[in-house]
This record gives sequence, C-alpha cells and structure tokens, in this order.
Amino acid sequence: MSSSSRRLPPLNGLRVFEVVSRHLNFRLAAEEIGVTQGAVAQLIRGLEAELGLKLFLRRPQGLEPTEAGQQYAAKIRRAFDLIAEATRDLRAEPQRLTISVTPSLASRWLIPRLPDFTAAHPTIDLRIVATDRLSNFETDDVDLAVRLGHPPFGPGLTAELLHEQTIIAIGSPLLVEKLGDPGDPRNFARYPLLHDAHDFWPAFLGKAFPGGAPASAQNVRFNQTSLAVEAAIAGQGLALASLFLVADDIASGRLARVLPAELPVEAGFHIVTPRKPRHPGPVEEVCRWLAEAAAGHRSSSRSDASPA
Repeated sequence: MSSSSRRLPPLNGLRVFEVVSRHLNFRLAAEEIGVTQGAVAQLIRGLEAELGLKLFLRRPQGLEPTEAGQQYAAKIRRAFDLIAEATRDLRAEPQRLTISVTPSLASRWLIPRLPDFTAAHPTIDLRIVATDRLSNFETDDVDLAVRLGHPPFGPGLTAELLHEQTIIAIGSPLLVEKLGDPGDPRNFARYPLLHDAHDFWPAFLGKAFPGGAPASAQNVRFNQTSLAVEAAIAGQGLALASLFLVADDIASGRLARVLPAELPVEAGFHIVTPRKPRHPGPVEEVCRWLAEAAAGHRSSSRSDASPA
C-alpha cells in the first residue's frame, strides 16, 4: 500500500466528526468531548476542507448529515470500535475463577483470608460459591473446589489434602465464666449443646467423659457448622467444630476451647480440581495459595487453641 493511500485525516477531526454525527449538534458534541462549541465547529470545517466535501448541511433546525457524511460516519464509528476492542485485548484482563466451598469453610476460614489473596494475585478474580452440594466442574462452571471427605472424589479429578479435621469443643469465655468449668460433670450438665449436621457430640462425649457423659440441659440443632459456631460465640451453648475452622476465633478471644478432648476425623478438607483445568496457570496459583495459607494456619493454630 502506497504512503499516499494510507494518508489519514487528522484523528482529532475524525473523533469530533464521530461524536457530532451521533448528536447532530455542536453544543452536545462539545459537552461530551470537553471542548468549546467553537472548537468543534472549527475541527469539522477543517475535516471537510481536508476531504474536499461537505459532511453536514447546516439547517435552521440543526445539522443534517449529507449522504457522504452518513456513510463516512458509519465506517469511522466501526474503525473507532476496532481501536477500542484492540486496546481492551491488549490490556491484561483479570482471570476469573470460580471456587466452590462449603458455607462453613467460606465464612470461617476463606473469606477472612481473601484480602491476602487479592493483594498477592491482583490479576485473578475469585468467585466464591458456598454450597454443600457436590460441584460438577463441567456444568456448574466451577474451576476448583474445597471438599470434606475422602479421595477419590470422582473420575478425572485430583485431590490434595488442605487440612486434616480435629474436632474440639468450644464456647464463649463469658459463658464459661458464668456457668463454670465444663470439665466438671456437674457444671457440664448446665450447658446447652449446639449440634450441627455432622452430629459429633455422642462420639466426642465418649472421649471427654469416659465414665459416662452427664445429660445436657438442652439441645439446639443447626444444619450448618457455621451457625452452631455463631451461636456459641453469642453465648448460647457449647459447640463442636474443626480446630481448622475456629482457630482464628480462639486466637481473638471470641471463643475458648472448653474441654481438652479431641476427636480426630478421617474425612479431611481437600482441594479438588479437574486433571485438565480450563485455566491451568491461575488454578495452580490458587491451589498453591490455599496450601500455603493452610500451612501457616497449622503452624499457629495449635499454640493458640490450648484448652481454657
């Protein structure tokens, strides 16, 4: 292509022409661009002189595009759209990933750590789906999941242990101060027990009171561990939860570990991903961050969670 055939009119004039062709009004075009009305009129006159033809007819009722101006405006608008699209493609767009986690893990562990993740990985946008339902990586648009259980979780999936489960008894320090040490069977009988869907209390009490557990004052049942934990924080009774999920609350003083007994559970928290993820690089980064966050959590949770 010769240099003469590629000679373009001034881009400022083309930009103003595109805006004027939409508004058919110099004043409105000037307001959109942020220049004076006189500058808009001057640029249009300059473009018409450059092209050697009229783009608009000046009528008493306003501007009217000529046939040439109408055709030129459509093509110039497409050209600017192409420039905008090319610019968007050039800039790094955040990679969007969807992670499926249980509601309790989301509220008690993952969400408090998200600011650390976004600071370390600004180009990855995480979408959090909190559900107990098993995710279908193909139909649910999920890139990775954290699930409680035993691998394998399904064909074509990989599983990495994020954290083991150790169940402990927790309660509000203020409630313990009011009702006394729950390790004393006479005091324990005064505490309401907060249950969740896992129903670990019978097995846990067998460990905590080998000679026979005292009957509790009341039983309250929730379908989510996170709800039982919130009720315990509010001083409504004693709950059972994985140390992994409540270590932050214990460290902050919102909860206390009220009995020395522990109930190890074989089912652990696992990071589950397809063997062939759609976005392998970002998925690997998220998995690595989850593993590092859990490792740091393990190193501090034991020292912070000694029984009250």
